Amino acid sequence: MILPIYTYGQPVLRKVARDIMPDEPELKTLIDNMWETLAQSEGIGLAAPQIGKDIRVVVIDLDPLAEDMPQYKDFRHVYINAHIIETDDEHTDQSEEGCLSLPGIHEKVTRATRIHVKYMDETFTPHDEWIEGYLARVMQHEFDHLDGHMFIDHISPLRKQLIKNKLKAISQGRMRCAYRVKPAMR
Repeated sequence: MILPIYTYGQPVLRKVARDIMPDEPELKTLIDNMWETLAQSEGIGLAAPQIGKDIRVVVIDLDPLAEDMPQYKDFRHVYINAHIIETDDEHTDQSEEGCLSLPGIHEKVTRATRIHVKYMDETFTPHDEWIEGYLARVMQHEFDHLDGHMFIDHISPLRKQLIKNKLKAISQGRMRCAYRVKPAMR
């Protein structure tokens, strides 16, 4: 089932999500719905807070980028109870980011190119890994959602001031996008 994506201004997007247990109700259905919602919205990542759930679940699908980045062919992963343990802040890059919860907004964000993460996959097998490159950027973006942050929290105060009216319009539901959304106010 395709779910509406919660947009800027929704309180769940600023809440720290909770870790879950393998017996979390309807988890498999939720993950299936997240995959379907992600595909329909043409995104590459989706965190549970973006569909109104305050739990630490993320899906990432980098396969659509495989033509330009062949290493991500068939890359589809579920991350449960994901936490960034450490970032290698000596090595960063700046790249433009967008977000399904911030339709129409794209800003340059500086992120570490290498991160240490701990998470569980959909079978609740634990993973402890160092991740590099573009996947590290995507993980930081999506895992930020689990900690109540959004990519606009990483831009300068001046840039944030310049997009203030766009943010207000999104929070009031005055935007158009090709997927279902649930704005904070209507």
